[in-house]
Amino acid sequence: MRYVVKKVVGEENFVDMTPNKSNNFCCGGGGGYLQSGFQEQRRAYGQTKANQILATKAAYCITPCHNCHAQVHDMSEVNEHAWETVHLWTLLNLSLGILGPNEREYLGDDLKDVDIFHPESAM
Repeated sequence: MRYVVKKVVGEENFVDMTPNKSNNFCCGGGGGYLQSGFQEQRRAYGQTKANQILATKAAYCITPCHNCHAQVHDMSEVNEHAWETVHLWTLLNLSLGILGPNEREYLGDDLKDVDIFHPESAM
C-alpha cells in the first residue's frame, strides 16, 4: 500500500507513521467497534492512533477502509481538525481525473478543485 500511496501523492509528500508496518497501531474503529455505541471508549482507544497521526504533522491522513476513515475523521474532530481524512480510493480516483464533484465535498480546500474541467476557462 505504501508503494501505491507514494505514487499517488508523490514520494516527497508521503509521511510514514512511527511505529509502522506490522508494529503500527489500530485506529480503534474496526471489528464493529465504530457501530457499538461506546463512543467515549472508542475515542479513548483511538487516541493512540490520533497521537501517532499528530506526531507526523501531516495535513492529511489517508485511510484504506470505511471504518478507518470514519474513526480517523472523528478523531480529527476531537483533536480540533488537526488533519484532513481522505480515503485511498478517493485519491486514486482524483489522480485518474475521474472523481466527481459530489465526491469532493469532504476534501480540503487545496484538493476540491484538482483536475476539474471548468468550461468557461476553455474559451
